Amino acid sequence: MRIGLLGTGPWAQLAHAPALSGHEELDFAGVWGRRPEAAKELAARHGVRAYDDADELFADVDAVAVALPPEVQASLAARAARAGCHLLLDKPLAPTPAQGRAVVEAAAEAGAASVVFFTTRFQPEPAAWIAEQAAVPGWFTGRAEWLGAVFTSESPFATPWRREKGALWDVGPHALSVLLPVLGDVRRVTAAAYGPGDTAHVVLDHTGGASSTLTLSLTAPPAAAGAAVELRGEAGVATLPDSSDGAVPALKRAADALLAAARTGHPHACDAAFGLRVTEILTAAQELLND
Repeated sequence: MRIGLLGTGPWAQLAHAPALSGHEELDFAGVWGRRPEAAKELAARHGVRAYDDADELFADVDAVAVALPPEVQASLAARAARAGCHLLLDKPLAPTPAQGRAVVEAAAEAGAASVVFFTTRFQPEPAAWIAEQAAVPGWFTGRAEWLGAVFTSESPFATPWRREKGALWDVGPHALSVLLPVLGDVRRVTAAAYGPGDTAHVVLDHTGGASSTLTLSLTAPPAAAGAAVELRGEAGVATLPDSSDGAVPALKRAADALLAAARTGHPHACDAAFGLRVTEILTAAQELLND
């Protein structure tokens, strides 16, 4: 599968480009970015072509990987799908349900496979734990804490879109990607902004009968940063295990999932439709935070 990369920022440099160039079943064909000089530099580093025009890249490849802010990703992903490209997307899928729905519809109309890279879902130990807990009945409640120090340290990820959207949109998708497959879809959302900076607290009422709480922040002290998920129910207490893998191996597994979906026609659990549902839940929470 020939694949192109859209984006040249820190995530593209540290995760996407190394994963695509190091994947045995992908032919990393080229890079497009909003900053042509950065695209040329990243492309040269991996021995691929830098494209000045995104549509020209779409015409030359079978798939695209996207490492761009959500609003930019959504518009380009829909264009890429209409051009016949499979989609390896980042989270969140889009900043609004309408934009996310446009990606889902474009992919469906074109028969394009899609996978959204929710990191935890593609790390072996957490992924196995999620599948195991999803088969356990009787969960009563869940608790997720996703705390980053992006705004309290010298982080390259303190990008404009993260400063605008905050933890709800950056790490909230990670928490939802763990809780939804175990506790079920969400029928009611409550949210409040208590605490420093972008800290948000979200309460979810799941269709399976359980509730869950999310504490999300990119303004945590560096010593307090980290992620934890705990489930409590009839079977006792279960805690999300740490992963021994970083972003690059996980992204390679996401590419494996895209390859499988493209070959078989069977959608992956983390496809654009799932990404849209996450966007809908985040939007409901954001509206409450804005009140």
